[in-house]
Amino acid sequence: MKTKIITTIQKEMKNYLNDKQRFKLTKILLKSLNDVDIIEKSIKFNENYLKENKKLLNIFLSAKRIEGCSNNTINYYKSTIERLFKIIKKEIEHISTDDIRGYMSKYKEKNNLSKITVDNIRRIFSSFFSWLEDEDYIIKNPVRRINRVKTGRVVKEVLNDEDLEIIRDNCSKIRDLAIVELLLSTGIRVGELVNLNIDDINFQERECIVIGKGESEREVYFDARTKIHLMEYIASRCDDNPALFVSLKKPHNRLGIGGVEVRLRRLGRKLNINKVHPHKFRRTLATKAIDKGMPIEQVQKILGHIQIDTTMQYAMVNQNNVKIAHRKFLS
Repeated sequence: MKTKIITTIQKEMKNYLNDKQRFKLTKILLKSLNDVDIIEKSIKFNENYLKENKKLLNIFLSAKRIEGCSNNTINYYKSTIERLFKIIKKEIEHISTDDIRGYMSKYKEKNNLSKITVDNIRRIFSSFFSWLEDEDYIIKNPVRRINRVKTGRVVKEVLNDEDLEIIRDNCSKIRDLAIVELLLSTGIRVGELVNLNIDDINFQERECIVIGKGESEREVYFDARTKIHLMEYIASRCDDNPALFVSLKKPHNRLGIGGVEVRLRRLGRKLNINKVHPHKFRRTLATKAIDKGMPIEQVQKILGHIQIDTTMQYAMVNQNNVKIAHRKFLS
């Protein structure tokens, strides 16, 4: 309650005091109220608070759209923050660090969330309240004192050479083989794959332009084997859809992300290969490139990562390389 009073006074006096004066005022208020007991009146929650909170949330989401965040990211931000509003029935400026800590703790326990998921929630709250602070909607970001959730590093699987040959040999449809080869050769995301059109493919140079996260364009490259299978697949089609990959049945609509994922998952189950999905091909390409000595900056460009730290995760997948290097240099 004392924090709420001090925050309200700070907000009201903001336009009349400089930073030094505001700091001094805060110290005086804290000292003056230290030995004072304040009892808050029981006031029914004012739904106007929620309307104002949602208004600020919508402004924040608009800012994220301008920054280039995808619709999936925007929706994740929206649902995560709205859940917070439903539990903590306060005006945004009065939401405290303890409120958010308590919410995260109960939400984690109730839904049995992993540490990674909890930290994702913390990052979303941090982004939202940091933006509110930068835009002068609140005095101080309450998430600033909530530390990053420590998570263990998980070594993620890649497809080995034997797995890849088995998958290739068991693709009964030329379309599926072309998808596998393109994913493996370029390392593109499944969302980038399904948005490709036939006209996007430069067969002579064995390259194409994909639209990545944040609507950013990048050039990716494929090998000769991929070129052959793509050309065979396109030649076998009898539809006039401009999409590079379409459904096998009429009316041959553009293949969606779900269609690719289901097809690969079924193939993996049939062949008893663990967790065959589009991103595993991307991880396999990155790991192979690093294993063969490709500079990490170039792998970053191929994958379309903004932060090189994201690319560095792939450099730690193959423990066997560490063993070989140890024997070569230290044994």
